[in-house]
Amino acid sequence: MKTRIISAAVAIVIAVIVLFLHNTYVLNLAVAFLIAVALFELFGAADLRKYKLLCIASIAFGCSVPCVWLGADVLFEKTDQSFLKYVIPVEIFVYILVLLCLLLAYYKTVEFSKLFFAGFETFFVTAAMSCLIIIHSLQGLIGVILTLCAAWLADSGAYFAGTFFGKHKLCPNISPKKTVEGLIGGIISNGIILCLVALVYSFIDDKANINYFILFLVGCVAAVMGLIGDLSASLIKRQANIKDYGKIMPGHGGVMDRFDSVLVVAPFMMLSFSFFNII
Repeated sequence: MKTRIISAAVAIVIAVIVLFLHNTYVLNLAVAFLIAVALFELFGAADLRKYKLLCIASIAFGCSVPCVWLGADVLFEKTDQSFLKYVIPVEIFVYILVLLCLLLAYYKTVEFSKLFFAGFETFFVTAAMSCLIIIHSLQGLIGVILTLCAAWLADSGAYFAGTFFGKHKLCPNISPKKTVEGLIGGIISNGIILCLVALVYSFIDDKANINYFILFLVGCVAAVMGLIGDLSASLIKRQANIKDYGKIMPGHGGVMDRFDSVLVVAPFMMLSFSFFNII
């Protein structure tokens, strides 16, 4: 327990520093770092680390996307959509070409299913984590904070609701401790928590025009999105016969153990901020 508390405290301090420096290059580099570690952990779970060229190409592509955003900010003072419109598709094309070349070069030793898994996870993790940068460009720091809260705090509400009221198992073969009652509690509490966070923000920024009804609904749906990400990551761990994805956070596991729900919640929140006038 002591180890868990210390590592959690260190993680919180780092997160606060990154968020405090959100208007600098730190946020982009932090996202690139998370992408790199998450991919490294996933490749370990899938027994892909022995294919070094595949790992290097995938991680390099994953890190390059948030760095392209950073480059656009530096070169044009703000993100230039025309610059991104041309550079990112080129990066995607080059990465796909590299995957196909690796398939042809190592067809005797690399199964195509392994290669396709690496490609899928690389695109998925990179796109999902990069949504944090897009959210920041759309809504600023409050958008990123709401997204992380939507991904992480629903689990706390589900835990307490499940502890006190949980009777019916939700998916015992994947996550034995999750209950239907816990899910309901997590959904409701997530909507309430996001509204409370937005309320605090409204005292800081009196110009904020917050649609609490939409935000509550978004929080409720985000809880379900986070559950899907959590269960999917848990299923991969069970099939890979591992307890944690990594050891970067002693007592908590790896980046994938902490950000599995963010990978689904972040794209959902990006779409929500794009289609609805929430703040």
